[in-house]
Amino acid sequence: MLQMRPNCECCNKDLPPGAQDALICSFECTFCADCVDEKLHGKCPNCGGDFAPRPTRAAAKLEKYPASTERIFKPNGCAAVD
Repeated sequence: MLQMRPNCECCNKDLPPGAQDALICSFECTFCADCVDEKLHGKCPNCGGDFAPRPTRAAAKLEKYPASTERIFKPNGCAAVD
């Protein structure tokens, strides 16, 4: 099941479950659209993969299967993959 991580790994922006600007790679690394576009240039700094919009979860399912509360943040920011 998708973890739906609560923040951008790069800038630490909050990305609640319904955030329309949350993007994930195939490993569920989670970033905001601004960081993906401006800093990462569309490539995950962890795995080199592409990003896709993170899907949302229906409210009833979100109650039963809540989003993750574990924040992953790289305090030194992030850099694009060469």
